[in-house]
Amino acid sequence: MKKLILIPALFCLFMLNVASMCSSDDNSSSSQDPTPVINTATQGTWRVTSYVDSGNDETNDFTGYDFTFASGNVLSATNGTNTYTGTWSVTNDSSDDDSPSSDLDFNILFASPANFADLSDDWDIVSYTANTISLIDVSGGNGGTDTLVFTKN
Repeated sequence: MKKLILIPALFCLFMLNVASMCSSDDNSSSSQDPTPVINTATQGTWRVTSYVDSGNDETNDFTGYDFTFASGNVLSATNGTNTYTGTWSVTNDSSDDDSPSSDLDFNILFASPANFADLSDDWDIVSYTANTISLIDVSGGNGGTDTLVFTKN
């Protein structure tokens, strides 16, 4: 009788072990190293070639400004007359389930002026190359989608 109870118990333990190996909750394969994006951003100066805020093209708000992503997380935007300073970082956010293509966030923070403060967000990185950084943010409040593209000067 002990053999009859032992066999189903062993089978159940085996099946639980197999099921746990097939789990899709393994975040290790989805985490990414932010270093390549950081290295790309810190090379040279950038300009905003597209900024669409919930369907409204606001790219012209940044015409003539060069953006520098410097060490120490210092972000500056200057047009030769005005200079605005903020912060930036690239972080791994594997807990964020709304990311379209990666677990990396490109974080931007400007306190002022208002149009630069609009760029303040934890943007999801859509793609990046040596010459382009494409970002997206889906607003939790109104469900609007914002896109931001930096192109290297």
